[in-house]
Amino acid sequence: MTGAPSRDIPRIRTRHLLDFKKQGQRFSMLTSYDQFSAQIFERAGIEMLLVGDSCGTTVLGHSSTVHTRHEDILLFTSAVTRAVKRPLVVADLAFGTYQTGTRDAMKHAVELMQAGAHAVKLEGGHQVIDQVKALVEAGIPVVGHLGFTPQSEHALGGFTVQGRDGAEADKMADDALALQEAGVFALVLEMVPADLAARITEVLHIPTIGIGAGPKCDGQVLVWQDMAGLSDFNGRFVRRFAQLGAELERAASEYHREVAEGTFPSEKESF
Repeated sequence: MTGAPSRDIPRIRTRHLLDFKKQGQRFSMLTSYDQFSAQIFERAGIEMLLVGDSCGTTVLGHSSTVHTRHEDILLFTSAVTRAVKRPLVVADLAFGTYQTGTRDAMKHAVELMQAGAHAVKLEGGHQVIDQVKALVEAGIPVVGHLGFTPQSEHALGGFTVQGRDGAEADKMADDALALQEAGVFALVLEMVPADLAARITEVLHIPTIGIGAGPKCDGQVLVWQDMAGLSDFNGRFVRRFAQLGAELERAASEYHREVAEGTFPSEKESF
C-alpha cells in the first residue's frame, strides 16, 4: 500500500515510522527552527520536523554547519517542540558534541531531550557506533546520517555525491547495517546515488530518509527555506514548491513604498 500516512495518529512515534515502511507509506520531514514554521508544517501533515544544524547557515548566517553551536540547537528545539503536538521532532547533535566520545554524546543528547526533542541525529558510520549504542541503551532514540555529511564537508572535499564507486558504496551499505544493528530507528541518506539508496533501503528494516538520494527512500527531507523558495540554494535535489522569497520581497517593498508615501498607516489603522 502506498500513499500519505494517516493523519488520525495523534502523535507520530518511532514505531509509526516502522509501520509506514512495512506498509509502503511514504512520509515527509522538513527542517524547522521556530514556532510559526513548525505550526504550519504540522497543519500540512508533515510527520517529522528536524531542528537541524542547518540553522547555522539558514538562520544565523554562518558559512557552514560546522559553526553551529549546541546552544543554538537547544534554543530552536525548545521553540519548535513547544509549538507542535503531532510531529516527531528530531534535533541534531552539533559538530563537536559527540565525535569526542560517548560521554560527550550522552551529555549533549540528554540536554536536547530535556529541551523537548523526541530523538537526536548524528552523522557517521562505524566511527560513531559506540555513541549510538550508548544513547540507545540510555533510552534516547537516534537517527543516523550517511552519505554527504555536512559536518565533514572539509574532510569530504566539499559538497560532493558520496558512494559513486563500488568500494564507497559497499562501505556505506556496511555502515548502514552497522547503524541499524546499533539501534538507530531511521537513517538519513544525503547526496547518494539513487540506485545505492534503493539498495540500502531494500536491505534495512528501518526507514531511510532521503535528501538527494532518489525516490526509493521511505521518506524525504528538505531544508524548508530551500523547499519554499526563501533561500538562494539551487542544489539539484531541491524542488521549490513556492517562491516565498519573491513574495516577501514584494510585500516588504510595498510596505516601504506606502510608508514613504504616507499611505500607511491609514485612518482605519489608527486609533
